[in-house]
This record gives sequence, structure tokens and C-alpha cells, in this order.
Amino acid sequence: MRLRTPLALLGAAVLVLTGPPLLTTGSGAETGTQIPGLRFMVPNTPGGGYDITARTAAKNAEDAGLTHDIEVFNLPGAGGTVGLARLVSEHGNGKLAMSMGLGVVGAVHSNDAPKTLADTTPIARLTEEPDVVVVAKDSPYKDIKQLIDAWKENPGKLPVGGGSSPGGPDHLAPMLMARAGGLTPKDVNYIPYDGGGELLASILGNKVAFGVSGVGEYLDQIKSGELRLLAVTGPERVDGLDAPTLREAGYDMDFTNWRGIVAPPGLTDAERDKLTNLVTELHDSKEWKESLKKNGWHDAFLTGDKFGEFLDAQDKRVVSVLKELGL
Repeated sequence: MRLRTPLALLGAAVLVLTGPPLLTTGSGAETGTQIPGLRFMVPNTPGGGYDITARTAAKNAEDAGLTHDIEVFNLPGAGGTVGLARLVSEHGNGKLAMSMGLGVVGAVHSNDAPKTLADTTPIARLTEEPDVVVVAKDSPYKDIKQLIDAWKENPGKLPVGGGSSPGGPDHLAPMLMARAGGLTPKDVNYIPYDGGGELLASILGNKVAFGVSGVGEYLDQIKSGELRLLAVTGPERVDGLDAPTLREAGYDMDFTNWRGIVAPPGLTDAERDKLTNLVTELHDSKEWKESLKKNGWHDAFLTGDKFGEFLDAQDKRVVSVLKELGL
């Protein structure tokens, strides 16, 4: 079974749209990207994928001269739904945006959140990336087959950690991996953490047998040798990393995650357009292109109503996949 996106269980492909031609001259004034007082919320703890994405985007936008003094702040809790509730409560605030992705889609369901992404203003999908399967450097598991063979013998005694709530990418990836490896997903002992930063400490401290998270979150630890990389979940190997895809290793699946930006409801057309302009100019900047390459992210740019339609489809697919996996 081929999974090109986290929730494309039935073989749906990701629609990747490119942005418009580069318009900026670097000042940000000509294209209406300057938003004084812009704040960028991260709905989980520092060090996770949303945090890295937000801080990278803010720095790249400032370095490209698109806007200045963006404040990035963390408001963790309940898989991102605490931040989501805060965002929705800021009705009409055109100077607030939130970093998010599939994890928030899943957390809305697993936490029975009163507010959903349908209550927000969709701005853009930015990136797509594979997950990585990692263990601590002193782990007894030297390759992915060794790990999955041990996992099959006693699923409950090999806890897997992920940086998202049930229904999010770091939960769905090991569940699909388990099924491909001959395990029953219901038997998997999954331990959720509020982002990759919290998860990292548990992997290094051997509180979980292995972890699953976005490739961009753990590149430094993999390259330094703190983490041993066993496999990547995408359809292709990651440049610069010596690890097979799960499909290469004999497990019939592949899986990728995505991240994007939403804003509060009730924005004027002008406020929404300014945020969209800023993100579009960021997407076209050399700074952002360099960050994509550095972090192992794939360009998955999609804006406005089309991104809103994508969010709606992802919400429906979360439910569909969890039902099919018996979760």
C-alpha cells in the first residue's frame, strides 16, 4: 500500500502548487507584506516541528526584508488545541498567525476540541516531509528489521513515542508501520508527547523503545550521533542521511507529514491578503528555499481557499484512517 501523504490511505496524491513569480524587491513595502506587530503562535513546546517551522519562517521573512520584528511564542497543550482555541478567540486579529499541521487536525478529534480548523482563516500550506524512525545511540536495535521483529514479539513492551496526539502524523506513521510489519495497531503502546522537543528527551532517556518524528526536527541529533536513524517513512531516501525507506526495507507503506499557517476568523479581505502576500513572498525568497533544503522539507505551497479545501479533506481522512486501522 502506497501512502504519498499521511492520510492518503486510498492512494490520493498530494496537490503541490507553486507560488506566483517573485515580486519582492526586498523592502516588503511594494507588495504589502509589512505587518508591524505580527505575532506567530506555536501550539506546542519549543524544539518541535511547528516551533522550528515558525522560527525559521520568521527569521527568513525578516532576513528577506519582508517584515520586521516578528514575535514567535509558544502556547502548548492538548496536542495544539489550546493554541487553536486561543487563535479562534482572537476574532479579527490580523496580526496573529499560528503554525500548525496534521497533528492539530488529529488532536481536534482525540481531544474532542470545541474549536476546529474550520473556525480559522486558512493562509497557506508550506511544507511536506517524511518522518524518521529513531532510537537512542545505545539502543540494542541496529536496523529497522531488528526493531520490528522485536516489536512483533511483544508490542506492549516496546513503547513508541511520537510528538503528536492520536490521529496526528507521529501517531499514524507507527500505526501504519505496525500494520505493514504484521502487528495489530490496537496492540501498539503509543505514548504521545507535546511536540518533538518533549519526545527527544524520552528517546535519549530510553523511556520509549523508539520514536517517530519529522526529519527536520532531529537532523542535528542524527548527524551528531545522539540518535541512530533506522528508517525514513517517505517514498524516497533523504539526501545526506544513511537510512532506507520503509518500503526498501520490505514494509509496504510510505508516509509524509505537512505543515502550514492559519489565522484567526473574522479577518478583513485586506488583512487576509496581507498575510497571504507575506507568506507567498516568503515562499519565493532565496532564504526560504535554503531552509527547505537544510531541513529536508519539500515545498508543498498552497494558499487561501484551496488550502481550506485541503484542510477539510484532511479532517475527513483522519476519521477514515483511524476507523480503518481499528483505532
